[in-house]
Amino acid sequence: MFTFPRIDRLPPYVFNEINRLKLAARQRGEDVIDFGMGNPDLPTPKPIVDKLIEAATKGRNHRYSLSRGIPRLRAAICDRYERLYGIKLDPETEAVATIGSKEGLSHLLLAALLPGDSALVPTPAYPIHTLGVTLAGADLRTVSMLEPDGSFDPDGFFDRIVEGYGAVWPRPKLLLLSFPNNPTGLTVERSFFERIVGFAKETGIMVVHDFAYADLGFDGYEPVSFLSVDGAKDVGVEFYTLSKGYSMPGWRVGFTVGNREIVGALTRIKSYLDYGMFQPIQIAATVALNGDDGCVGEAREVYHHRRDVLVEGLNRIGWPVERPKATMFVWAPLPPAFREMGSLAFSRLALERADVALAPGVGFGADGEGFVRFALVENEQRIRQAVRNLKALLAAGPPTV
Repeated sequence: MFTFPRIDRLPPYVFNEINRLKLAARQRGEDVIDFGMGNPDLPTPKPIVDKLIEAATKGRNHRYSLSRGIPRLRAAICDRYERLYGIKLDPETEAVATIGSKEGLSHLLLAALLPGDSALVPTPAYPIHTLGVTLAGADLRTVSMLEPDGSFDPDGFFDRIVEGYGAVWPRPKLLLLSFPNNPTGLTVERSFFERIVGFAKETGIMVVHDFAYADLGFDGYEPVSFLSVDGAKDVGVEFYTLSKGYSMPGWRVGFTVGNREIVGALTRIKSYLDYGMFQPIQIAATVALNGDDGCVGEAREVYHHRRDVLVEGLNRIGWPVERPKATMFVWAPLPPAFREMGSLAFSRLALERADVALAPGVGFGADGEGFVRFALVENEQRIRQAVRNLKALLAAGPPTV
């Protein structure tokens, strides 16, 4: 009776199958060790929560707020960028608060793209990166990050971006990047972004960088801000969120910073669509950004230790996995004996036989097939239990037909 053409363009949601099986297992009373969703489990630091409570008791904070964020919050994110990356930003024209990165990304794509436009998006990809383009009515052009053997070569990846840009007409309007990367954990150095800035200046393509895992670098690796490269502010913007480093996922506090034209477009479309975050949340987020980064370092260490426990455990049971240098994920090729199954079937098997929930790589695009993603959102004791469960699964081998 009714049609929804924009929704009809969306592909099936692969994770629904795992979510359905996970719910059924829990209803049966099974203890599922859940690495499926990247939902940070660490509590928000107490000073931030205390400030929220204090601000929420004041009636003047209960009214509609500013969709672009209160001035002090925008100033705080600009101060943080200057403090950490040496980037000067104007809080009035080069920063806008978003209701999490996901809202900001989807609305920016809606502002920037029309039917007939196209965007380049690397895969495997966080789903909103690809689906946001589809929802905007534009054409999605994917660029594989991975070499045929599953490795990552930044030079090869850059060459494929250039090739993908030149392969269509009209030329793609927007390039969406994200490093450190979800789901793969892949990282790049400053030289890669320098090449991207040069490419963008040469072609006029708009660059959008999702910097969601800015705070989670390990083993001496410091994630590189795209905006810290000379000329980056001329061609693009960067998204940052408090969800990971500050353990504030449910608070939905994010930002877009950088090029004033792009920030202005997002600010304008948001002014039609929302009234911003609840003001006490913005006040508490300002306190978080203006405080010391001790809580960020503590969160980083928790994920670092969890990564080591998981990777060491998987390698010990005969599942070869590399240590990611960043993010809160481990991107694992399927165990050798199970590779013909595919990622969705293996994830189903791990849940049914080992009570371990994983994210199938195919859910992040066709280039993710052959992998599963572990989110480091279980404590070390439960990670060790998951490794024991998976050891039994690997020992039993794949199911026979």
